[in-house]
Amino acid sequence: MTNTHDILNELNNIPSEGLNPESEHIDIMSTQELLQCINAQDALVANAVAQAIPWIGKAVDAAVTCLKNGGRLIYIGAGTSGRLGILDAVECRPTFSVSDNVVVGIIAGGETALIHAVEGAEDNIAAAQIDLESIQFSNKDMLVGIAASGRTPYVIGALNYANSIEAETACIVCNPKAPLLDIAKIGICANVGPEVLTGSTRMKSGTAQKLILNMLSTASMIKLGKTYKNLMVDVNATNHKLVARAIRIVMQATDCEEQVAVDALSVSNNNAKLAILKILTNTDISTCEKLLEENNGFLRKALEAG
Repeated sequence: MTNTHDILNELNNIPSEGLNPESEHIDIMSTQELLQCINAQDALVANAVAQAIPWIGKAVDAAVTCLKNGGRLIYIGAGTSGRLGILDAVECRPTFSVSDNVVVGIIAGGETALIHAVEGAEDNIAAAQIDLESIQFSNKDMLVGIAASGRTPYVIGALNYANSIEAETACIVCNPKAPLLDIAKIGICANVGPEVLTGSTRMKSGTAQKLILNMLSTASMIKLGKTYKNLMVDVNATNHKLVARAIRIVMQATDCEEQVAVDALSVSNNNAKLAILKILTNTDISTCEKLLEENNGFLRKALEAG
């Protein structure tokens, strides 16, 4: 069992735990100065993520293969990392019209941990396997472990279990010496350096993780045909704002008038893809449905075939 001395030694080697010389006097800065300091440090994050694009790309390709074969994309983490995974997962349903079971987020300590700190949850290695088994995790699924330090026992336990059943695995960390990089089949590291507040990984590290998760889920959905050009043509119109957005998307894709978009969405059961295909090909809904099915939901391919 890891003791406090061992943990101290580990923390000494994690960039996010180091002292940031740029914010050493932040406690006596003016409000303007400290905000500028935070902003200047945040500006470093995008470049750190850019350095990780080759590995993010590998994770996207693996996720697409998994999803095409009927598997799921599962995020797992503790604390801030777990919450970010759940945030990205739940946003996929309204944005891309996928079921809640396609992209799933798991956090150490369960739903309670979303709004409360659950003491000891991140150190519970055994709980990770139990949590994965509770959702019937299998080797058809892909597991992405999220941990800024890359040493969280709960996440290590999760990835070890996933590897043991020969599932695809990846990790998102901010520590180039993270143990998770040796465990995951695909290791993504955004080394953002020391935080403005020493060890507060909800800041630059959390921002980097959010950017990477955005890229991973969005790029995967694009590769699965969930967009046309840069339009969210699979948006799930479940509220007034999204209904209006669906109308606007159809208008943008077809350069049609509002009423034409409304009518097309009405006969296509608010399916923006079908509405766009109907308008641009001037064909009936059943033909449009067949075209989309034959082209695996890719609207651009369906248009070319029609």
